[in-house]
Amino acid sequence: MLENPQRYTVTAALIYANGPIHIGHIAGCYLPADIYVRYLRSTGKDVAFISGTDEHGVPITIKAKKEGITPQEVVDKYYVQIKQAFSDFGISFDIYSRTSNQIHHETSQEFFTKLYENGDFDEEVTEQYYDEVAGQFLADRYIVGTCPVCGNPNAYGDQCERCGTALSPTELIEPHSMLSGSKPVLRSTKNWFLPLDRMQPKIEEYVNSHTEWKTNVFGQCQSWLKEGLRPRAMTRDLDWGIKVPLPDADGKVLYVWFDAPIGYISMTKEWAAEQGKDWELYWRNEQTKLVHFIGKDNIVFHCIIFPAMLMAEGSFILADNVPANEFMNLEGDKISTSRNWAVWLHEYLEELPGKQDVLRYVLAANAPETKDSEFTWKDFQTRNNAELVGIFGNFVNRAVVLTQKFCEGKVPSIGELTDYDKQVIDELAQFPDRIGQSIGNYKFREALGLLMDLARLGNKYLAETEPWKVVKTDPLRANTILNIALQISANLSIVCEPFLPFTSEKLRSQLGITELFNWTNAGRADLLIEGTVLGKGELLFAKIEDDEINIQIQKLLNAKRMNELETKTVPELRSEITYDDFAKMDIRIGTITEAERVPKSDKLLKLKVDDGLGGRQILSGIAKHFTPEEIIGKQVTFLANLAPRKMMGFESQGMILMAEDRDGKLALIAPGNAVWNGGTVS
Repeated sequence: MLENPQRYTVTAALIYANGPIHIGHIAGCYLPADIYVRYLRSTGKDVAFISGTDEHGVPITIKAKKEGITPQEVVDKYYVQIKQAFSDFGISFDIYSRTSNQIHHETSQEFFTKLYENGDFDEEVTEQYYDEVAGQFLADRYIVGTCPVCGNPNAYGDQCERCGTALSPTELIEPHSMLSGSKPVLRSTKNWFLPLDRMQPKIEEYVNSHTEWKTNVFGQCQSWLKEGLRPRAMTRDLDWGIKVPLPDADGKVLYVWFDAPIGYISMTKEWAAEQGKDWELYWRNEQTKLVHFIGKDNIVFHCIIFPAMLMAEGSFILADNVPANEFMNLEGDKISTSRNWAVWLHEYLEELPGKQDVLRYVLAANAPETKDSEFTWKDFQTRNNAELVGIFGNFVNRAVVLTQKFCEGKVPSIGELTDYDKQVIDELAQFPDRIGQSIGNYKFREALGLLMDLARLGNKYLAETEPWKVVKTDPLRANTILNIALQISANLSIVCEPFLPFTSEKLRSQLGITELFNWTNAGRADLLIEGTVLGKGELLFAKIEDDEINIQIQKLLNAKRMNELETKTVPELRSEITYDDFAKMDIRIGTITEAERVPKSDKLLKLKVDDGLGGRQILSGIAKHFTPEEIIGKQVTFLANLAPRKMMGFESQGMILMAEDRDGKLALIAPGNAVWNGGTVS
């Protein structure tokens, strides 16, 4: 662990530019990275916060094929959308760039060339899967099959996303091509491999020197190392990506996981050139601390493969920490982009305007730091109403409103302090260091809890001192109480900024703060000068009503239903029958004259059917689709010569025929015009 670094390079994972951002992405990597960076900046540190879109690799080409557009059109579309959503949400990147930029192509090719010239690659001809229908070799993610470890039928050729096992395409059971669906065949092809097996001792030494890493990160690395590292191809047979800079490499591009992490370097170069800085200070100086924020599915690439690449190159620093989060689930199910089971950031910002900090708060409070967590809209509502409105907002609003009412809207003077005042001021002074330590140790949930404890301290102080009563008998004492309450509020505006930047800005405006206070000022009880005019007092947070939440819940349910409809398939035909088989069935038309629920059954209705022969009783499992009242008087089609059978103590003399629509709801099969009861269907 690097002690007292002079500067920080902080990266957040490069996301594929093949779709919008959802809350799982935010909670997993981008929000914790932003909290960390905002805190570092507030303490006066020199920070480069780097990220962008990963615009190469199979996911891009698959999306292009699905939408019927070019890969370049795909990445152009989603880069703009993703960048704007991050900006609107307050993720404060120093640069958000893209791997399709020329500087990235050049940097990646230079990196590859140096390793090639150093003899760091093994050139091998191997057997790889080839799609004879599509006429091309298949990169790892173009191949899907059953995972040999956990049985996941949708494992990719490089990794099973269910169990996290690293795979090679030939390990998959019953592999098939994502291009044509056909079974691929093996053909010979040449590629360049990074010999991770020979590099394992150096990689082990690096990983084992960081026992302070989060348990999930260190444990996953140890699992890989225990298995034994294997050579990994750094090139692919594709036509979309960065061309391999060798004369005998036509039709080959750099492996996306070779070029993508180099994007952190190329984007730093781009940013440094714009700012007139030296990019090498952020990547080649031993006094710089490098931190990668990622999700758990990227641990191996950032803790083993990218460090191995940097070791081979020889001139770059290695990551000091890789604080990867687990996954965030949604309403009891895994977030799935393919099933549209997600809360999309750009839609949230449009539909719940002005509530960026509410989502930031909820995602940070429930961050999947040590295990998978879950987002629900009801929890979102509760945390906003009970915590942001009821604790944080309530305290600040009371402090400001009481000052406007009793002190002409100006910061009052502070008089003689009681023992309780001194105790509160002493407690206030401890919060910034405690919050900062938690952030510095990547314990963001803990830090946010401490932030709310500071707001609770303010609420408790006002509740116990009761300035609205004291002002009637001792106005000077009331002034002191309100001064201290406002000083706590001013401190909140500083320490909440990494988590709630929009709220911090509003709070500073309400308190009339014009100085550029930062973390070094926090903890003081003299931030606000006597006589400072407060701004307009407005609620920092608004209560969220049930209607707003129900709209979002219904939106998810609609997405789920639409996905079910799209994936529903027509049942296969049953085995053939002859006309004589069909002729045995006596299908007739009748009218339902009575209907009632069968006691102790949630499925059955007991029906009286006028069949033209005196009537009959039929029990039908349609209670979840029809009420007794709505079905009386309806004409139905029924199987008349089905042998009677007892159900729930009642005899059923036939079967009502129904059809199932695409969303699983039953519909009556009835004649278009009225037909006499007992009429046969032929």
